[in-house]
Amino acid sequence: MTISDIMVMGGFGFILPIFAVFIVGRIDGGTVEVVGIAEGIYLFTRSIMQIPFGYLIDKIKGEKDDFWVMFIGTLLLSLVPILYIFCDTPIKLYVVQFLYGLVGAATFPTWLAIFTRHIDKNREGLEWGVYQTFSGISAAVFSALGGFVAFKYGFNVLFIIVSIFCLIGGFFLLGLYQHMVQGKVLRRK
Repeated sequence: MTISDIMVMGGFGFILPIFAVFIVGRIDGGTVEVVGIAEGIYLFTRSIMQIPFGYLIDKIKGEKDDFWVMFIGTLLLSLVPILYIFCDTPIKLYVVQFLYGLVGAATFPTWLAIFTRHIDKNREGLEWGVYQTFSGISAAVFSALGGFVAFKYGFNVLFIIVSIFCLIGGFFLLGLYQHMVQGKVLRRK
């Protein structure tokens, strides 16, 4: 799961520090105000919808549903950067940010729930620390590279690279499925 998130979070790390430059430079009418509204739409949607999605995955017993929400959500996250290629107005951008927020609201709490359930007892701090360290380092490295890629090859190439990273991260999750449905993953007692 950590490797998957390194790919997904690292992939989005390519975009995060220069996303405002994309909006101002490529969106008709793109201003600093549009940047703030777009980010606000994503964060508000994700924040409000995480509780209902979290409630739903907790209500359904077992981990099969959790896995599929996490996996499909990760694949849908990989479409977000591709959708940015087609954004040329603030309204289109806002719609993509809303969709990004919905998918994030389903995916992130599910990932966290599964990860938390499978942390080794008495190693919670270490395992969360390893996850945070590696996902943070990947985002830092990819953030530095994102500006270079956008400058040298353009935003469209950058968005395609991010989508590929997210897809690879999503497919890393498939290795967990067999263990989860057969109950082979060690559980805390």
